[in-house]
Amino acid sequence: MDMNISHTWAMKRGVFSLNNLIYVNKEKLEFHLTNGRISYIMKVMPKIKQLESVYFGKAVHVQKDLHNLDEYEPGSGCQIFSNTGIASLEHRRQEYPTYGSTDFRKPAFKIKYDDGDKISNFQYDSYQVLDGVPYYKDMPHVRYADDAATLVILLKDQYSDLEFKLNYTIFPDIDIIVRNAEFFNPGQKAYHLLAAKSASLDLPTSNYDLVTLNGAWARERHVNRTPLRPGIQEIGSVRGATGHIHDPFIALADKNTTQNLGNVIGMTLMYSGNHQETIDVNTYGVTRIMTGINDVDFDWILEPMSNFVTPQAVLSFSDKGFNGLSHNYHDLIRDHIIEKRWQNPKRPVLINNWEATYYDFNEEKLVKLAKEAKDIGCDLFVLDDGWFGHRTTDTGSMGDWEVDKKKLPEGLEHLVNRIQSLDMKFGLWFEPEALSMDTDLYKDHKSWLLGNNKKHLSQGRNQYLVDFANPAAVNFLFKKMNKIIDKIHPDYIKWDMNRNITEPYSNYLPKDEQGEVFHRYILGVYHLYQMLTEKYPDILFESCAGGGGRYDLAMFYYAPQAWTSDDTDAYERWQIQTGTSYVYPPAVMGSHVSIVPNHQTGRVTPLHSRVNIAMFGTYGYEFDLTKLSPEEKEELKKGTKQFHHFHDLIFKGDFYRLEPSDQNHGAWEVNSKDKKHAVVCYFYGLSEPNHGYYHVKLAGLDSDQLYEINGKRKLYGDELMNIGLPLTEDFRGREDEYWSQTKTDFDTKIFELKAINE
Repeated sequence: MDMNISHTWAMKRGVFSLNNLIYVNKEKLEFHLTNGRISYIMKVMPKIKQLESVYFGKAVHVQKDLHNLDEYEPGSGCQIFSNTGIASLEHRRQEYPTYGSTDFRKPAFKIKYDDGDKISNFQYDSYQVLDGVPYYKDMPHVRYADDAATLVILLKDQYSDLEFKLNYTIFPDIDIIVRNAEFFNPGQKAYHLLAAKSASLDLPTSNYDLVTLNGAWARERHVNRTPLRPGIQEIGSVRGATGHIHDPFIALADKNTTQNLGNVIGMTLMYSGNHQETIDVNTYGVTRIMTGINDVDFDWILEPMSNFVTPQAVLSFSDKGFNGLSHNYHDLIRDHIIEKRWQNPKRPVLINNWEATYYDFNEEKLVKLAKEAKDIGCDLFVLDDGWFGHRTTDTGSMGDWEVDKKKLPEGLEHLVNRIQSLDMKFGLWFEPEALSMDTDLYKDHKSWLLGNNKKHLSQGRNQYLVDFANPAAVNFLFKKMNKIIDKIHPDYIKWDMNRNITEPYSNYLPKDEQGEVFHRYILGVYHLYQMLTEKYPDILFESCAGGGGRYDLAMFYYAPQAWTSDDTDAYERWQIQTGTSYVYPPAVMGSHVSIVPNHQTGRVTPLHSRVNIAMFGTYGYEFDLTKLSPEEKEELKKGTKQFHHFHDLIFKGDFYRLEPSDQNHGAWEVNSKDKKHAVVCYFYGLSEPNHGYYHVKLAGLDSDQLYEINGKRKLYGDELMNIGLPLTEDFRGREDEYWSQTKTDFDTKIFELKAINE
């Protein structure tokens, strides 16, 4: 689309207001958000004054009005007004659908009035076009986008004083629309908000495949693709966290969409608590997709002069397949969610003592491990669970956060000094949300336990939870952590969370506010993160929740990396990191090299494969380095150097999932933004005897650029993308090498591509 022509026309007509990215027909109340690559179009329906969804997808021309796109077949159904020619809402594509009033589908919001009625009528009132993005003090949000523009639409209820704003942010250089809603009660009565989604989108067809990321602990975010069917399909969480089971992400793809070709729409939620993604295909083939806070046990009281802000939803469109969609999300996370302090610095290579020692350690054992880690190139030593209380198993001590003098008789400070004397940084593990009943914290503050003490309470990992809906409990833990941090000055903190909310009850909240527990809990988590990151901006935080149980956009607002999964097996990580990459870039994926047989699967994989796969993440080691052979140590030294060599490329480049030839083979590729440098990791599962010739077609290269591959082959970009990268070597004249080479299961190969002149 020629944006300059559109601008000229709009200014001559005087009908449109524009902000380079947002066009508004003031007379007809039609709105068009476009950056020349995507378009998001909606309008106000006449008479009923509700918002109608018109289009979201590849950019189309900005028109003087949307008359030619109107569809007004009345259909059979209940009409709001008789003899108006306006179809019922059942037949309309709505922006933020209401409950009832002729629409029989799931609504985006639901309000209970003081007489028990739940029927609302929010009508368009006004709009604003603002520079930049919305700011929320207490909620994670997209940021660092002064060149973005935000459309704000105000709607007011005809049955009360209630009103809400719908926010739409568009970026000039990322194909993303950020949406959310803000409810406000300016009146004197309180109302119950029973549902409040972040975004809803009605699409005119159902001819899509639904893509979700599903799994369980230790096998998170596996890709599931299935055709849409009539009726409701839904994923979500009621665990108090985003959870291992369903990532808060859905995508609708054309049937022929591949990794590199085809249209796909994505929707994900910037939230760390209970979420819900609903896909509703109605009898007319219209598809409604929604994301937001889960309705289960949600009942927020909108007090007079109070507001409620929904988490931001991030919509994206790509006509370049799933990889194009991923690039949009990756760029947004790296440039507009992660704190600026952590967008560019290199991540340290760490050693975590967990799988090396578990709870069985003392100072000498840890220092010996640190020395070995230093020798293979590690920059950071991380002390994991077991340094506090009397914690020799996972059955107690959670909440007091006092050093265990039996293990560390001279205290943490002495250990830290010894680690730092090795020219290494120090990191420490916390699980601030956890609570054991054998602690002073519980004895002194029994009311801070999350759950009703009058009823049976379940355990998770032999522990309970602190009520983070209670500000006093959050502030207490902040001071407790401050005391430790100020003593030892760590460079890194791993924040873990190993159990979910099973009995949601707050002793702090009154009985009529118990429907707010889940949301207030996660707001408490955000508050503690905010206080810590503001006071200690130089500490690198890594989030964790039993591995990948709270893996979402919101966490990266505070912690620039997250432990991707407790499963460190190379073959499993190949699948987990592949699924994770649909939304999240390698720069945020905590990924370590661990021991074999693997502690989660018992599988044996080659050391170089564990290194190569971990390299596509934040990289580190998680096993007893003191038991390595000299040969293994040398291989890990090479692995550390390899990570440093590719660090900037992997952290800042465009990540591609390459189309596998079958389930036994796969490949990743990362290209620099200028397409001058690339790295490819090829992976196969089970070794095959007398196999054929393999190649993999690369993506995103410069067709006319000549590339040197591992200092040997020289191929043009078009050859690599259309013919493919040969994965087998030319053994002519070296037949003995072929027959003597080592073959193994779960093998990997790394290929480095460098642009050269002819």
